[in-house]
Amino acid sequence: MSEPTVKCEEVLKHLIAYLDRETDAHTAAEIEQHLEQCRSCYSRAEFERRLKAHVRAAGSRSAPERLRARIRKLVDDEF
Repeated sequence: MSEPTVKCEEVLKHLIAYLDRETDAHTAAEIEQHLEQCRSCYSRAEFERRLKAHVRAAGSRSAPERLRARIRKLVDDEF
């Protein structure tokens, strides 16, 4: 197996943009090659992927009515 063409620091610098598909094709390919060979960076990428999925899922849920009522009361009391 060949050495990754980019270092861990460079991968981590661009990891979020890569996961958001905001890197150019060349950078994405380099990161993918690195992730195939570097267990540490792969684990970090998987953590970030799962975190993003949890945040995305949480954003689609509605707050319970009891919580929304408490927030409305706090806002009404302030204004």
